[in-house]
Amino acid sequence: MPGLEVAGRRFRTEADYRAALRDQAKIEKIRSQVDMRQPGEVITLYTEMQAGKYRFETVVGNDFDDEIYELAQRFKQQGYDKDSRIAAGKKARRAEKKAAKPKTAESGKTKKNISLKDYDKDMQAVILDELKKREKRRRLMLILCSVVAAACFAYFGVYYYFADRTEADYEDLAGLKGSTTLAAGQAPTVTIHYTDEEDVELSVLPEYQTLYNKNKSLIGWLKIDGTNIDYPVMQTVNNEYYLDHNYDQEYDKNGSLFLDKDCDVVHRNTNLIIYGHHMKSGKMFGNLNLYSSEDYGKKHATIQFDTIYEKGTYEVMYVFRSRIYNEDEIVFKYYQFLDADSAKEFESDMQEMAALSLYDTGVTASYGDELLTLSTCDNSEQDGRFVVVAKRVQ
Repeated sequence: MPGLEVAGRRFRTEADYRAALRDQAKIEKIRSQVDMRQPGEVITLYTEMQAGKYRFETVVGNDFDDEIYELAQRFKQQGYDKDSRIAAGKKARRAEKKAAKPKTAESGKTKKNISLKDYDKDMQAVILDELKKREKRRRLMLILCSVVAAACFAYFGVYYYFADRTEADYEDLAGLKGSTTLAAGQAPTVTIHYTDEEDVELSVLPEYQTLYNKNKSLIGWLKIDGTNIDYPVMQTVNNEYYLDHNYDQEYDKNGSLFLDKDCDVVHRNTNLIIYGHHMKSGKMFGNLNLYSSEDYGKKHATIQFDTIYEKGTYEVMYVFRSRIYNEDEIVFKYYQFLDADSAKEFESDMQEMAALSLYDTGVTASYGDELLTLSTCDNSEQDGRFVVVAKRVQ
């Protein structure tokens, strides 16, 4: 539908468009209240956003969230923290507010200071009791605030620890592509037992031999030039383990990219689905939703996905938003599309995705083509997903 664009983002439905307008209004209000030049104010805003004070519905909000994250990180690297707002601008605003307060002295009268002794004993007891209650509430509030603050700092400490560790770990892994450090001079072979009559023996590509010897769950490597997506892809017997484990099988909030457990890279499915978290730091598939921009999609149209047995190049075909549906809902569920048993079924699935796509890439597919789907979370709706589908061209 033409004209459904907010902040450079195009939206497929009127409901998504209106949600984006609400996000934009909320963002404008925040910008009017926060001085983005003040490190302390930015860091405080980021802390409040992480604590859930501000919630957004669409990718417009995600973009703002990423902007504040990057700005806060830059200020922190410069040595600022949330208390670093003793800036001239803040002081000036406080001074202006103080100067603007009207004087309350009544004409011709001198205001008398009242002390506790001016009341009788019964009233003094009531006043003292109320003061004690207020002091207890103040102390309790102070304790609660301290606990919440400590929890927030602990959360962010863990978050930054995993983010930094993940970045360093994957840089090291990228360096091991093509390495012979752990290959032991012998190309590893993999024997896959399909039936009692059929065994398939395959050799791992030379550049992935060291990585495969480190972790036999490695199934491939995904890379998109010009983006931060340059990660190993794992596969195991379930779709839960690598949600919160990294390549070294350590607990990691970032998780790993992983191939759907029902996909088979040897007896190739029509469609291979790779999942990854939408991390606010941009790690994993944190920046996948940038494909909602047609211009970005054109600049990053080529995807490289190598299995450990063969290389593959893909061209982006469809970009759309979807969600996880109830089992009894009769609707196209992209995450269940692994195989098409006929040309008619394949064409039906292509029509469903084309109808959902945010823009026309000009790329089409025919029955027999091999597809690759990248899937991550999207907060434009409950259980929302952001999806990029590509066709193998090499």
